[in-house]
Amino acid sequence: MKTQLSGEVAVVRRVTFAYNNHPVLEDVDLTIHAGDFAAVIGPNGGGKTTLLKLLLGLLRPQKGSVTLLGDAPSKTVHRVGYVPQDAHMHRFFPLTVMELTLMGRLGPGHFFRYYTAQDVAAAEAALDRMEMLAFRKARLDELSGGQRQRVFIARALASQPDALFLDEPAAGVDTSGQTDLYTHLKDLNDRLTILVVTHDLLVLSTYVKSVVCVNRSLVHHPSPEVTEDMLRFGYPCPVELLGHGHLPHRVLPLHGGPNRG
Repeated sequence: MKTQLSGEVAVVRRVTFAYNNHPVLEDVDLTIHAGDFAAVIGPNGGGKTTLLKLLLGLLRPQKGSVTLLGDAPSKTVHRVGYVPQDAHMHRFFPLTVMELTLMGRLGPGHFFRYYTAQDVAAAEAALDRMEMLAFRKARLDELSGGQRQRVFIARALASQPDALFLDEPAAGVDTSGQTDLYTHLKDLNDRLTILVVTHDLLVLSTYVKSVVCVNRSLVHHPSPEVTEDMLRFGYPCPVELLGHGHLPHRVLPLHGGPNRG
């Protein structure tokens, strides 16, 4: 098992990005340190997924620079496990849990090859870490939404990454499945740096260590508390937080905010 890295995992400096001349991110800075469990929050269209894709090298900034694990993302992205937002769309592929997890062992440019005993051992270890090894022969469409997401995370873990980036991993997952999912992520944070894009503000104080608010500009909060200023920055509209179980009911007052796009 890998030990936690030290230093900086991702560094964004003065980055600007636009789609067809429509600004999505403007002059943003961000540093994600090793060992962090950071949640990226903000409104739809605010730039959350764009930021994640810039970190992974899937997009390139028009201005500024991005480094990932000390180098250009194109050179280090193989060291990051990635669970995209649309992973659940593959639920009807005729694959077993083990077959999907093994795909995490395919390196860049290697789409077809024989799997080795080492590949199988790594896939089994990843499934075991996500408590899905007993389902290794099951088809994806036989699993619940939460179970499928844990398999997609296992696929990312099979590459034995140094960091794990996830885009809305709890989308379409019921409340119980979300709790299981984030509990597993919190356990994984013992050895992995984790960055997760989420709309679920209620996970912040329970699971994550820092919060990245993105709405064209960016503010990185070093603690997971949900503050009125944070919501005013990211959500220029009334916001209600309803806690069930481990969190209290809390309603924030009507608030205004700048139009940040």
